[in-house]
Amino acid sequence: MPKSGTRSSYGIGAALAAGWAWFAVPGQWSGRRTTGEVALAAVVALLGAGTEDLLGGDGWVLGAVAAGSALLSLVRRRLPASVLVLTAGLAPFVPGFGPLLLVVGWSSGRYIAGAGRALAAFIAAFVLNVGGSLVGPWEGGRLLTIALTATLYYLGTTLAPGLAHRYWTQRRTLLHALQERNAQLLRERTMVVGQARLRERQRIAQDMHDSLGHQLALIAVHTGALEVDRELSERQREVVGVLRNASVTAMHELREVVGILRDGIEAADGSTAMPGRSGDETGRAARGIAGIEGLVEAARTAGTSVGLRRSGEERSLAPAADHAAYRIVQEALTNAYKYAPGAAIGVDLRYEPDTFVVEVLNEKPTDEPAKDVVSGGQGLTGLAERARLVGGMCHAGPADGGGFRVAGMLPYGAAPLAEAAPLVDAADDFRQQTTKPLVGDGRPVVVGPADWTFTERELAMAVRGGRSRSTGGSIALGCGIAFAAFVLLVVAAGFGLYFLMGSVKEGMIEPAQYDAVKVGALEKEVRGQLPSGDTIATAGLSGKGPAQPEGAECLVLMSSEFSDTFDKEPVFRFCFKDGKLIEKKSYEVEAR
Repeated sequence: MPKSGTRSSYGIGAALAAGWAWFAVPGQWSGRRTTGEVALAAVVALLGAGTEDLLGGDGWVLGAVAAGSALLSLVRRRLPASVLVLTAGLAPFVPGFGPLLLVVGWSSGRYIAGAGRALAAFIAAFVLNVGGSLVGPWEGGRLLTIALTATLYYLGTTLAPGLAHRYWTQRRTLLHALQERNAQLLRERTMVVGQARLRERQRIAQDMHDSLGHQLALIAVHTGALEVDRELSERQREVVGVLRNASVTAMHELREVVGILRDGIEAADGSTAMPGRSGDETGRAARGIAGIEGLVEAARTAGTSVGLRRSGEERSLAPAADHAAYRIVQEALTNAYKYAPGAAIGVDLRYEPDTFVVEVLNEKPTDEPAKDVVSGGQGLTGLAERARLVGGMCHAGPADGGGFRVAGMLPYGAAPLAEAAPLVDAADDFRQQTTKPLVGDGRPVVVGPADWTFTERELAMAVRGGRSRSTGGSIALGCGIAFAAFVLLVVAAGFGLYFLMGSVKEGMIEPAQYDAVKVGALEKEVRGQLPSGDTIATAGLSGKGPAQPEGAECLVLMSSEFSDTFDKEPVFRFCFKDGKLIEKKSYEVEAR
């Protein structure tokens, strides 16, 4: 027995879990959506019960209407077509389903898949709703009036909201497709640009290797031969050795630059430089702050007066900033060699509390620079860009006393990567896609399936960037369509109201008209004095009041005067038999 009870409990639990999985599609029911659905179901239930109570419903009927409205409201997204047809068919017989019909019509426009299926569902709902409105003790002449009124009611409460929601959904789906297409085009464009850039870099690398590599190799060979020439003095051999070492180091740096241009990856540093030299015998230069002393020593060996001073507590820099410091000193010394030959140079390295400061100051040159100095004019500009990329800054300009000063401020920690400029203008990315990637592989954020969570994200993005021209145009278009639909509904309601008021006149007379009619008058004359009574306003009055004379045909009309109480309605009845008026009565009936 315990095992049987356990199996039964397990089966019930599995059934409940399966039912909930069918009802709430995974990934679409957020906490906010669940709360909103429950609140909407409660509101629809209260409105349905209140409407039924106003129209004379009993206690158990109110509860049934409330429960049915809440249940249908909850499953309207899962079974949109079925709920639409069922609600439209029951609404004429259960007036409490009127508020639910408005909600179901709006929801069905979005959740019924396929235009053909949606058209069939709305047509079936229309036929059942209007057909149900015609069921009852109506006289044959009033069917057209009732059908027209029911049609206007269906158009206003069901079809118009459904069409509006379907248009909004299709627009949102189109926007989603445009976002995906735009993201795909951006990725493809990035790939094309990257391939073109790689090919150009490979071409530049090949040209540098073929031209500069050959010239540097010649310099290294000739200076190597001069270094062992016995006719040179010791001082001359030292200068030639500096030149050979510089050419070998330049060749290795050229190979590294060529590798970076070809593959986009900087080669790893090798061993550090030998003390007192800018590079070791392999030509591998010491990079970073550790290599600055080698640059200074090489300049001294070449006969330039260079001083090096350090201050502050030494701290490590990020690799990129450390390399930038080395390049700043290297370029500043090169600039001094070219434009201030013979001038003393001072290199100052200061470890400040918040930044590292490197400063290179040369005094006023004693000699004029050579006329054949080769300069690309991009050295100092490149230093400023290099410092900016690591989160620092670099300044170059004349110093007091006629010299020149190059100073850089570099951060200790790792600087954030520079943000790449978007490939398209922010105003052209549909205002739904951010320029900053939010996922690990750098893909732009694209809105997911259209559900409640989608609406939340769409609203958030509209708040962030909703002032663009594209969004403003979409809002203007949506507002224009909504205004046109509203005007159409107002016009239809106006025609319906005008027709209804005209119809009411056909079923209402003044008390004086009633008094003027005499019993025994000919039926043809009496009907000529009275309205036809062919109006929806008098529908259902014939079966109420005193019993009709046997074999007589009666005409029931409303009174233009009101009763003393709101639950009573005064009416006049004229009964005809054998072509004469045999009875007229004035009485009150229960108001509907």
